[in-house]
Amino acid sequence: MLNMVFLTNSWLSSFDQPGLCITVAVLLHYFLLAAFTWMCLESVHFYLALVKVFNVYVPKYILKCCIAGWGVPAVVVALVLIINKDSYGNGSHSESHPFNDFCWIQENAVFYTSVVAYVFLIFVTNTAMFITVLIQIHSVKSRMQRRSGFWKR
Repeated sequence: MLNMVFLTNSWLSSFDQPGLCITVAVLLHYFLLAAFTWMCLESVHFYLALVKVFNVYVPKYILKCCIAGWGVPAVVVALVLIINKDSYGNGSHSESHPFNDFCWIQENAVFYTSVVAYVFLIFVTNTAMFITVLIQIHSVKSRMQRRSGFWKR
């Protein structure tokens, strides 16, 4: 859906309908955040599968992942809309925006807090999960080498 909204964004913004442009910008923002949220959930699943291998039963795991994966981005977008729906719009009507006819977030503060900070938080989480998994794999490998050395002797 992110790709579909992105590819049709320029065409839809050419209609000069503020409501349509806000809707397209909201959808683009939502699906972008949802894609990154699902990427974060994949790293959490990776961590559970490779580090916490035993006794990690989570009741209704898929339901909880779906609520987080689709709900957290919805909350962020809803907060932006509640605070100021004019944060979304068409950048071509402003001289400070060099791009042509594209519906997106117009205010820098909103962009940096609701997109850049969000993506950075997910990047830090994914990096922490990745390092934890690498440490776990390394410790398992070194234990296996010690055991095989014991049996060789």
